[in-house]
Amino acid sequence: MVTTTLALSPVPAAGDDLSIWPGSTTRLPHGALAVGGVDLTDIAESFGTPAYVLDEGEVRERCRTYRAAFPDADILYAAKAFLSRAMVRWIAAEGLGLDVCSAGELELAVTAGFPADRMVLHGNAKSPHDLEAALRLGVGRIVIDNPPEIARLAAAVGQEGSQKVMIRVVPAVSAGGHSKIRTGTEDQKFGLSLTDGQAHHAIAGVLGQPQLELTGLHCHIGSQVTNAKPYIVAVRRMVGLMARVRDTHGVVLSELDMGGGHGIAYRPGEAALDITALARRMRAELSEGCAAARLPVPRLIIEPGRAVAGPAGVALYRVLSVKRTGERTFIAVDGGMSDNPRPALYGVRYAPRLIGRHSTAETCTATVVGRHCEAGDILAADVDLPGDIRPGDLLAVPVAGAYQLSMASGYNLVGRPPLVAVHDGRARLLIRRETLDDYRARDVGL
Repeated sequence: MVTTTLALSPVPAAGDDLSIWPGSTTRLPHGALAVGGVDLTDIAESFGTPAYVLDEGEVRERCRTYRAAFPDADILYAAKAFLSRAMVRWIAAEGLGLDVCSAGELELAVTAGFPADRMVLHGNAKSPHDLEAALRLGVGRIVIDNPPEIARLAAAVGQEGSQKVMIRVVPAVSAGGHSKIRTGTEDQKFGLSLTDGQAHHAIAGVLGQPQLELTGLHCHIGSQVTNAKPYIVAVRRMVGLMARVRDTHGVVLSELDMGGGHGIAYRPGEAALDITALARRMRAELSEGCAAARLPVPRLIIEPGRAVAGPAGVALYRVLSVKRTGERTFIAVDGGMSDNPRPALYGVRYAPRLIGRHSTAETCTATVVGRHCEAGDILAADVDLPGDIRPGDLLAVPVAGAYQLSMASGYNLVGRPPLVAVHDGRARLLIRRETLDDYRARDVGL
């Protein structure tokens, strides 16, 4: 455990924007930064690099922001963004539920003490093991994503059993920061189409299975959405479908899950979704739409993941080399796409920062690259960093808490980095570094 006594720098450097960093971030002398009251350079020295830092206070504060904005809704943290036993306990303590996508996520949460009935299981292709674990542990809701799943789930539940379910609907709304994370349109693998009748057939199919209790509808329009308007359009279409279910089947659904995908800023000046404004507009649309359709207002459910975990994380890297080729400067670090594949997958752009020393050199435009054998192993393209950056320097990358460690791989057998939690001036290891011994233990054949 690392404990830090801090001497704060009284005057911020000109143009030194910390707007996307955790709210606890403070400047220290000699170009250092502290998060959660802990000097990031101390973490690098104690735990090595690459390393991930997660600010517990920031996670909890973001949970409270959602609770304040949506006081009458069920808020489910999307575990796919990042999950650990400590994260499960923080989420539980702040009164949120969990959105899980596999038996692994479900069982980790249960072993950390999270009640299964406060979870919703998703997945476009749930395995028999996923469904068996969900039924055995008593998951609160299972979201049906395709027609064959209805009969499969009903058979698994059995004639004497009962399981609450929702239907995932594709509302034909295009939203999201990249084509690979737009999930509300017709041309992707998730959900059942509203426009071609698939959703209606699935609803009838569930209602024909007495052991399945249809509690509501679910939709997820995409990820990294920074404008409230697509959500409002989706609410309107989902209310219309709920009215049709009532008129066709005489069933009034009590829940409406609008998913997550709430966008955050990865670099200063980028747009982020205003959660308070979203809540106000979504509640108004839901109330007005239900009144017009003569429906009771359903219980609203939302599933933020990135917006809770992302801004609470910081990645730390050590510079290994600096190469100047023509007009390009490449800064190679000791991590890369094995701990953060998002730039290669989605073209995400980050804002790395030199920490641990103060530089008076003029800035240069550089590309921060990883250590892996791929030309696409780029962590941050065309970013401004001090022109005197050199091997041994530390770089810190904010907004690193979501979809980085959770998507990390074993490429080149480098080993996944550790995760260190910081809070009130103390640092503690949550997830240890992956080692060669871990790989040897899994490699059981010769």
